[in-house]
Amino acid sequence: MTTSQAVASKQFLTFNLGEDIFGVEVMQVREILDYTSITRVPQTPEFMLGVINLRGRVVPVVDLRAKFGLPPTEKTRDTCIIVMEIEIEGESTILGAVADSVQEVMDLNEDQIEPPPRIGTRLKTEFIYGMGKREDEFIILLDIDRIFSVGELELVQEVTEKTANG
Repeated sequence: MTTSQAVASKQFLTFNLGEDIFGVEVMQVREILDYTSITRVPQTPEFMLGVINLRGRVVPVVDLRAKFGLPPTEKTRDTCIIVMEIEIEGESTILGAVADSVQEVMDLNEDQIEPPPRIGTRLKTEFIYGMGKREDEFIILLDIDRIFSVGELELVQEVTEKTANG
């Protein structure tokens, strides 16, 4: 097989929310932090937990469980915040997302990624990039830029700016 025939692959950071395994493209992940106290911001949607101070920068933190309609769970020593860079109408924004635990970085070839299912999933499929398969497990690959509506992300940006400016 020549290089031009090689199947393209992408790297995904995999993490758990309950029994489900999710993945986001590694290129969008900035860092993974231990769970820390989060400052609640009044009058924000339920999925927005608040903000954290990351080396002097205000970073909004969201609860993917709440956004996906999953039941809340107790925080454990494995609970962490995945800091990601997302796009809002062409503008880059930093956002933290709480995960029950992080698993690994894995390579998936395009032929290991199926299109999102049309029915039978608890999630709206417009923000699912695809379904990865590893051995007998499915990994829900997220298009992190499409999880939140433009309005929700603008609210997140607005809260971040207000918090940063006092």
